[in-house]
Amino acid sequence: MDRGRQRGRQRYTIGVAADLVNVHQQTLRHYERLGLIEPERGRGDIRYFSPHDIDRIMQIRRLVEELGVNLAGVEVILNMREQMEALQRDMQEIVERMAAEHESEVRRLKDIIIRLQGQEAEVS
Repeated sequence: MDRGRQRGRQRYTIGVAADLVNVHQQTLRHYERLGLIEPERGRGDIRYFSPHDIDRIMQIRRLVEELGVNLAGVEVILNMREQMEALQRDMQEIVERMAAEHESEVRRLKDIIIRLQGQEAEVS
């Protein structure tokens, strides 16, 4: 299996995740209760944190510790960030679709010009 796939499947138990982000396990449980994170659940209701979860926890810590944002503010900021990222993805898809349509229309118009020039040569 390639490393990209392995990274996507990495999962950490709450103890390991807490160590990685340097917080207490209760902090992670609290974040989960507030809906700030949603770790996967395994057998026995064990929490498993993905690399994405770890990144999100680090973002939460930065907002709280470096910027002094309370957890309600963190939730708003993270939700707005997710909405902006979704809008950016949507916009990129629209731009790509419009570019493809533009290229198609340019080809169509060039074909028409070539045909018209060919008819003009026949008439002359």
